[in-house]
Amino acid sequence: MKILLKNINAIDPVTGLNETVNILIEDGIITNVESSGNMLQADKVFDFTGKYVSPGFYDMHVHFREPGREDEETVITGSNSAAAGGFTGVACMPNTEPAIDSAEVVNLIKEKAKNHLVDVDPISAVTQGRKGEVLAPMAELSESGAVAFSDDGVAVKTAAILRKALEYSHMYNKPVIEHCEDETLAGGSMNEGITSTLLGLPPVPSVAEDLTIMRDILMLEYLGAGSLHIAHISTKNGVELVRQAKKKGLKVTAEATPHHFTLTEENLKTFDTNYKMNPPLRTKEDVEAIIEGLKDGTIDVIASDHAPHSPEEKDMEFTLAPNGIIGLETELGLAITELVHKGHLTLTQLVEKFAVNPRKILNLPVPKIQAGEKANLTIFDTEEVWTVDVSKFKSKSKNSPFDKRLLTGKPVAVINNGKMFYQDRFIEI
Repeated sequence: MKILLKNINAIDPVTGLNETVNILIEDGIITNVESSGNMLQADKVFDFTGKYVSPGFYDMHVHFREPGREDEETVITGSNSAAAGGFTGVACMPNTEPAIDSAEVVNLIKEKAKNHLVDVDPISAVTQGRKGEVLAPMAELSESGAVAFSDDGVAVKTAAILRKALEYSHMYNKPVIEHCEDETLAGGSMNEGITSTLLGLPPVPSVAEDLTIMRDILMLEYLGAGSLHIAHISTKNGVELVRQAKKKGLKVTAEATPHHFTLTEENLKTFDTNYKMNPPLRTKEDVEAIIEGLKDGTIDVIASDHAPHSPEEKDMEFTLAPNGIIGLETELGLAITELVHKGHLTLTQLVEKFAVNPRKILNLPVPKIQAGEKANLTIFDTEEVWTVDVSKFKSKSKNSPFDKRLLTGKPVAVINNGKMFYQDRFIEI
């Protein structure tokens, strides 16, 4: 089948393409990219005048809950949510039940996802059961298809285990992804400060994150080997630590979530548990530092930390409710609204953080918009104004603080693996 994407604005940071083109796709392969007015012949023509196309977006931090909590999300429902959010690939975190700490669980996830439009790459645990005591079988996990190692939800427990993890992961050219939080300072419900005192909620100090970032960077520097990725960075000091590490030439990367560059601790005054997350929402000063880190390249990636929870769990007393929110279907809209339209990032920089950098960090092939390449594309509209409605989300869970929020910028379609998701349905192409 031949399909034509007509009059579409193409942005590809890898090839340098940045112009209005017609893209012909035949049996899932790009066969022609031209900027002339010639009309290419196709079985189906999609006129995307005014829309943008880029290499397919990739979210390197999602929780799909399978195995163990399929009531909250499955590999398929999570992948559907990703497609609806404009993503053609995701990396799923290992805090499942059981954890992704064996080849069997890696293979289960890959088998569940094998026929979907969205590529699903498992991230395996650093330690068995994510308990921080004994290394998981990293060689076996790497060979079975794990793209990185993380005990996400908690930091790697000790410096000794972290050292071994960095040394072993270096052998397989896979990053260690760290949830940076000193467990001796953890356990609270929100950021420590005046607001936590006023609300009477147990606090988590920002230094809990900073101390672990510092420990991890120092270990990486000492070893002179391995690569470290800081997940969901949220503090001003943390951003500066990563900035200085990069200036030293250390192989350190970082990601930020939309909620950490759009919301602050002040939102918790509603006691809405959809604002409860880990790392917690921080101060306005921290948010400004995150945005600055995105602007100057200190923060390489935007990722959702998509964390589904059942309504009965979230609808509890604030201190008892679990941390986390869903984010795949609001991620692009928030980034365009808060970063592009406010002049913090160009569209090219946005595409780098959504499509290029995540795959580079995970050592995955980066899609290109050129003839002969597999069609792996995200199509989006930077000007469409829409209201978030979680009741229409593809995710099984609905725990989002952004329900009813007005956004400008929205995914239109995704293409990958010989399939297209467009107008709320999957199409074979």
